[in-house]
Order: sequence, then structure tokens, then C-alpha cells
Amino acid sequence: MMVRQAHQPTARLLIVGPQGSGKGTQGVRIAESYGIPVVSTGDIFRANIKEGTPLGQQVTAILDKGDLVPDELTSEIVRDRLAQDDAANGFLLDGYPRNSAQVEHLDTFLAGRGESLDAVILLDVPREESIERLKLRAAEQGRSDDTDEAIAHRLDIYEHETAPILEVYGPRGIVDRIDGVGSLDEITERVFAALVARGLRLAA
Repeated sequence: MMVRQAHQPTARLLIVGPQGSGKGTQGVRIAESYGIPVVSTGDIFRANIKEGTPLGQQVTAILDKGDLVPDELTSEIVRDRLAQDDAANGFLLDGYPRNSAQVEHLDTFLAGRGESLDAVILLDVPREESIERLKLRAAEQGRSDDTDEAIAHRLDIYEHETAPILEVYGPRGIVDRIDGVGSLDEITERVFAALVARGLRLAA
């Protein structure tokens, strides 16, 4: 078993895109094809809150005050997750890093393991398209909190806080800008084509 794992391809990936870009769906497809876990800070937070863990209680207290979870706490949670056995051959990060401070935290952690990100997948979706998708999702799911103002606010946060991390990763030559408009399968194929072009073989 150990010998086979040693020859498995590795893929350390980050998927980035505005809300409504479909990165959650695409992330799962990519991770399954590469045999790596999706590491989503949102999922980790929600699971801990639901289970009432000490972390969940800490996060709940922060959110109840209307504050954001501090970068260091978020980074600590991600470091713990990436240290688990199933992430030994790679991972797909979703929702982290979301600002330049978290990029530094991730760089330091990976460098300490002699690793670095292989690719940053940017799902490029026009703001108008994101808004239409989020409105449709709100209508389908009956989400009254997805008002026009709330949607615009979330997209503003992405554009002002998260999009700038691409200015850090861009010069490293690891950003793959993917056209995020089209069918799910079309977008998935574009992502795979870009990753394979980088020499990131799909898991057998």
C-alpha cells in the first residue's frame, strides 16, 4: 500500500471565484478526479458549530458578535486539516486563503513541509452572471436572505479582499484563468485541460 501511495500523483490546488461561480461544484469534481480531499473552511466551521465542539463554540461566539473569524484562527484550522493523512497526496482548498495575510500563513506552512501550491484555479465569471445565478439559487431554495443588497455586498467583499490574492499568485505563474460560463461539463473539461497541461495527471 505504501509503495502505491508513493507513486500516486500529487495535486495541491486552490480554487477561487466569486459566489455563484460554481466553485463548490467544480471543486468536488476536481478533487474526486485527483483523489484528494476538498478542504473548505466554511464546511469545517459549519461542521464544528453543528457538533458543538470547542472550536464550534469559539467560532459561534465570534460570528454572534458580527465579527469575522480571525486570520490566525482560520489558518490554524486549515493547518490542522492539511496535516491529516488523507491530504498527504494533495488537497483542494476552497475558501482559503481569502486575503493576503492568509496567503502568507499558507506559504509559511507549506514551505515548512517543502511544498507549494501547484495551481490556482480561477473560475472567471462576470459579475452580472454571478448575480443572476445567485438570484436563481435564492428563488429555487427559498432563501429570503439572498436579497439584491446582500448578493452585491458578498460580491464586493470578494472583489476587494479575495480577488487581490491573485496579484500574489499571478507572478508565480500558477494561476489558470478558466472561463466559468457554460455547462458544468464544459467548465470541468476546461479545468482538467489546464491542469493536465501543467503535468498534473488525473488519478488512475
